[in-house]
Amino acid sequence: MKYNFLGNTGLVVSELCFGTMTFGGSGGIWEAIGKIKQDGVNDLMKVVVDSGINFIDTANVYSYGESETLLGQSIKDLGIDRNELVIATKVRGRMGQGQNNVGLSRYHIFQSVDASLKRLQMDHIDVLYVHGVDPKTPVEEIMRSLNDIVLTGKVRYIAVCNWPAWMVMKALGIADKNGWNKFVGMQYYYSLSSRDIEREIVPVAIDQNLAVFPWSPLAGGFLSGKYTRATEKAGDSRRDIFDFPPVNKAKAYDIIDVMAEIGKAQNVSVAEIALAWVRLQKGITSTIIGAKNADQLNANIKSTTVELSADDLKKLDDVSALTKEYPGWMVERQGADRAIKS
Repeated sequence: MKYNFLGNTGLVVSELCFGTMTFGGSGGIWEAIGKIKQDGVNDLMKVVVDSGINFIDTANVYSYGESETLLGQSIKDLGIDRNELVIATKVRGRMGQGQNNVGLSRYHIFQSVDASLKRLQMDHIDVLYVHGVDPKTPVEEIMRSLNDIVLTGKVRYIAVCNWPAWMVMKALGIADKNGWNKFVGMQYYYSLSSRDIEREIVPVAIDQNLAVFPWSPLAGGFLSGKYTRATEKAGDSRRDIFDFPPVNKAKAYDIIDVMAEIGKAQNVSVAEIALAWVRLQKGITSTIIGAKNADQLNANIKSTTVELSADDLKKLDDVSALTKEYPGWMVERQGADRAIKS
């Protein structure tokens, strides 16, 4: 396992991050995503730690808190040194029926952090993400509240998930102006079948020295190798019943064809090629992987040994390329006259 610095924090995290969305499986969509209970969680966490992964990602909304509870108990059961792990969780989603049990108000942020710490059986959270946009709470109020929660010692670092680039920059500007804690990382959906963050998010991250943590690098299992033009239902994948995140399937099948060709040449799976591609992209710090069992987890971890040649990368880039949009194509066009001619 290789390790990378998390932005400019000096904190070191593994190049793979273990996501715990499959833990619990209670209620609503979570039943489709995974139903792993304590014994299964312990088995997976042992594989995670033994592999060298030190970065663990959860969220308060995963199975409505059950994921955090199972994760915290697993660390206790296995006798894992909590100080050897970097634990990330999130705040924003609805956690109860009350009017104030959702969003990024100061009330909900503070309440949610306390509840997460209780479930995790911990005294601090290493990375707290805002899990999405709250259109009813001003960005300045959100950043003030996040700064204050860090000052309590209950949270070490703050990060952002699913915000548009302009809003991230606005938040960073507000924090800088007031001398508050800033976001240190960005968690966004990124895969060969969805390269949207290359337009604005990744450039912001590189410019501001923010870590990038891709979620769903296998596009919710669509790029796992289980799906082909002839196999629209895998039979054992959560995407069969929970078709998320959105995928342009016609284009994705073309991408899968190329991945299968490259995988065959290297004697590795389509999933390993998909994970390796994300890992090797500019600006990526740690890729979030999930699993329902130890075999699946070990296969995903094995992707860190897969290397892609320049020719492999070109084939994958060509088949998955984004359609150029304005003003991106104009910036590129006008930038040509600033190149120094030899």
